[in-house]
Amino acid sequence: MRKIDKISTAERAMSVVKDGDTVMIGGFGLRGCPFELIEALVNTNKKDLTIISNDLGNSGAGLGKLLTNKQVKKLIGNYYTWNPDVSNAYKRGEIDVQLIPQGTFAEAIRAGGVGIPGFYTMTSEGTTLGETKDTRVFDGKRYVLERSLRADVALIKGHKSDGLGNILYYKVSRNFNPLMAMAAKITIAQVEEIVKTGSMDPECIVTPHVFIDYIVKEVDNNECR
Repeated sequence: MRKIDKISTAERAMSVVKDGDTVMIGGFGLRGCPFELIEALVNTNKKDLTIISNDLGNSGAGLGKLLTNKQVKKLIGNYYTWNPDVSNAYKRGEIDVQLIPQGTFAEAIRAGGVGIPGFYTMTSEGTTLGETKDTRVFDGKRYVLERSLRADVALIKGHKSDGLGNILYYKVSRNFNPLMAMAAKITIAQVEEIVKTGSMDPECIVTPHVFIDYIVKEVDNNECR
């Protein structure tokens, strides 16, 4: 049997990203965010990126570097109040921003990962976010049609991986990472530890290796898992 080796450096893995790509990036604030992969993406200077993420970090830090480096064309997410650069860039007409309620955001990524093109939800019905979308009535209640989300590349953060790319997460870092791993054409995982293939308890594996294309071991483990 041919040995499958997905272990890579961040720089080499990031070569798959092209100008104009849609990139999903896991994490909620500082938790479960693949900072070393983000730094490598910043260093590529790829432009016109659509970033699908819960937030955009802080001003000039983490995900925020992509914005200050003029690499972002559009943001899709929901929690941008941490970074005032987002609203300022939007007001100047430099970026487009698509706001999606957080629960709807998670379900849209999950749906994209399992091949569902769209779904109906009551969230945003009767609000500005839902006023231009198709609606249907089910059991006397009006629901809004939401499209699923998919990406060219996903950057995720795991705690532990084997050489095949079976991923275990650390506590709240599971947030959007497992969903995004399923919803992209190519998934790059940053992990704190790489162990021998076959040594992980299969009952603890959250993301199976079939969804992972590259594994990058962290250079500096930090407390923001």
